[in-house]
Amino acid sequence: MKILVTGTTGYIGKRLIPFLLEAGHELVCCVRDLNRIPEQFKDQDSITFVEVDFLVYSTGVKIPQDIEVAYYLMHSMSASEDFEKQELACAYNFISYVKDTSLKQVIYLSGIVNEDVLSKHLRSRKQVEQALGGGKYALTAFRAGIIVGSGSASFEIIRDLVEKLPVMVTPKWLNTKTQPIAIRDVLSYLSKAAGDERLYNNNYDIYGPEILTYKKMLLIFAEVRQLKRYIITLPVMTPKLSSYWLYFVTSTTFKLAASLVDSMKITIVGRSNNLGEMLNVHPITYREAVEKAFQKIEEDAILSSWKDSIVSGRFSEKISKYITIPKYGCFKDIKSRKVDNEEEVLNRIWALGGYTGWYYGDFLWKARGFLDKMFGGVGLRRGRTHPSKIQPGDALDFWRVLFANREEKRLLLYAEMKLPGEAWLEFRIEKGKLWQRAVFRPKGLWGRLYWYSVLPFHYFIFNGMIDSLVAKE
Repeated sequence: MKILVTGTTGYIGKRLIPFLLEAGHELVCCVRDLNRIPEQFKDQDSITFVEVDFLVYSTGVKIPQDIEVAYYLMHSMSASEDFEKQELACAYNFISYVKDTSLKQVIYLSGIVNEDVLSKHLRSRKQVEQALGGGKYALTAFRAGIIVGSGSASFEIIRDLVEKLPVMVTPKWLNTKTQPIAIRDVLSYLSKAAGDERLYNNNYDIYGPEILTYKKMLLIFAEVRQLKRYIITLPVMTPKLSSYWLYFVTSTTFKLAASLVDSMKITIVGRSNNLGEMLNVHPITYREAVEKAFQKIEEDAILSSWKDSIVSGRFSEKISKYITIPKYGCFKDIKSRKVDNEEEVLNRIWALGGYTGWYYGDFLWKARGFLDKMFGGVGLRRGRTHPSKIQPGDALDFWRVLFANREEKRLLLYAEMKLPGEAWLEFRIEKGKLWQRAVFRPKGLWGRLYWYSVLPFHYFIFNGMIDSLVAKE
């Protein structure tokens, strides 16, 4: 079948595409920016890419007429006031784009919405489902609870809490019940649903075999990691305080923390159905899901992470807008060193950030990350998805990867920390030399004062970093 995939660069999309290719489908993948096509899909003969921003309808976008199935995987955890309007706009624009095609089925991944009172984001998921149901195709909606897998937001947040805090003083919503499901089971449901007429015009809750509280999930996670943890739940803790608690302890942003807290107050338990028997999917337990996630981590086989989504930082524009570094009105710190072994230097550059660090003055980088977190920024806790592979759009500590090409020997990063201006950091090898270029475009007087205030630190950090990058073994 010819299948349209939206949310191509998202956590679910990156993992679903290999399933669909293995099943022999021809794919049309929608991306907001052609510069963010995942590397593993660029040379696939069975994939065609279409650039489309579903927030803004454009008559120039052409969806192939002969698609038969579409996956609607676009979600956001934005805390903006017009969040629900934005999600509905995406849904209506999607319907407009596919109205003249031969589309027979849309498969939508939503959230479990069985309570009378829903969080803002669960309510939005339900509204989007209702909007998608108004198209000329059959809608199949899968409503999932907490999705557990390497790189998922819930997994990484629980991991941060369990591995950092021997004793946790937690809000009362940790006693809320939920029904987590492994990412592998979500992908099985999604991939097996394509073209299955039994599922047309229906919705199904998808969930794991256990109903657990968030507290129990933390304790099971600790057991898997062989850590002794103690959890004390307080009877009162306001949503705002709960959000700050998540924000400062974990790698999440504050707006995502606020969204999660809002949703975690709601019981998320699925309605029973025979979907597993229909599609031959047998969900594994939460413990098994956590164990399998760590197997992927140990194998360096994490295919996608929520941290690489645009919503994990303050980035809001297309990457291509920032790839050209401005020449005027900027402060620059440019250094170069002779390179003896280009391959070794490239390996070091491609390993920057995360557990590797920045090769020099890591305590200063951590201090900058802490200050960024204190002022509402992303901080340094996002790390990176893979220890040695980088592709455009990836999060790299408090940077966003704009360009990464080993053949061109160039890596370009854009700062997502809180700054009175904009900052780029570039590494490029040319004619036997490594060029390291830091560029800052200040905004107003505060931007200029900021640059001069950090110059002494830059002298040590940037000299030390480039010297370490080209150092001989």
